[in-house]
Amino acid sequence: MTVVVVGDALIDELRDGHGVREFVGGAALNVAVGLSRLGVPATLVAMLGDDEPASRVRRYLADFGVDLLATPSLLGTARAVSTRSGAGEPVYEFNEASQKRRIRFGEAERKAFADADLVVVSCFAFDDAAQAAELADAIAGAAASVAVDPNPRTGMMHDTDEFVRGFERLAAGAALVKVGEDDAVLLYDERLDALRAHLVDVGARAVLATEGAAGATIEAGDVVVTRPISNLPGRIVDTMGAGDAAFAATIAALVAGTPATAEDWEAVLQSAMDAAAATCRFEGALLRTPSALDSLDLDRIGT
Repeated sequence: MTVVVVGDALIDELRDGHGVREFVGGAALNVAVGLSRLGVPATLVAMLGDDEPASRVRRYLADFGVDLLATPSLLGTARAVSTRSGAGEPVYEFNEASQKRRIRFGEAERKAFADADLVVVSCFAFDDAAQAAELADAIAGAAASVAVDPNPRTGMMHDTDEFVRGFERLAAGAALVKVGEDDAVLLYDERLDALRAHLVDVGARAVLATEGAAGATIEAGDVVVTRPISNLPGRIVDTMGAGDAAFAATIAALVAGTPATAEDWEAVLQSAMDAAAATCRFEGALLRTPSALDSLDLDRIGT
């Protein structure tokens, strides 16, 4: 099966007491690369500038075998500057390209959607009503199922109510919707369990609700399963890519076939928690699996 991922691709600039490091990132890019690392062919639809950072993004995607359909950006490539706290949680500032993001849905993009088995949307400008309508129209002609992670960012979102309308339009009937505690507060000002129930009522067939250190829950029809964060060796270095890793691992499992029982869903969620925990043992958002921790000096991971 093939998957097309729509959303952001950018440069993550990390700042802390040890200096400044740059990584290729973006939630949608992280998911596309994560899927490829899990053996699922992926294409990324995203915006890029005509500059050196864009060249890095293109090389990175090529290294991991992810195809790219790029929308040109006159403002250059998007950049997120994150300052790390002691707990590793990032605080973001976004450049103008990030704040004025826009993706073109032309003939090539529509053909990719038509040929895909699953379309994944992550960190999209749902608060731009025209952009959200263009995406919905481009996907409408395809037979592909949809998975969506709203991934709102306070520094990028301009209209919360419009964002919610655009997001729920796509979430209705989606095969999978991922949300986190921050999404529940920022978009709905309510608890995550209440948002999970609301999205099921909206029409999402399955909801992955990530709760940080408390683990995650999947609700799919009458099935509700919960798993804690996986207890892997090594310290937690960086939580930036945990949610994207969990989302990618869940999508990869769904590509293999829709789970039929609670036990099946538990296995899916366990693989997602394993990927999230392994990813947190390294700096940056590149998806890792527990096998990445084999035969490593765990005291040096992320240094």
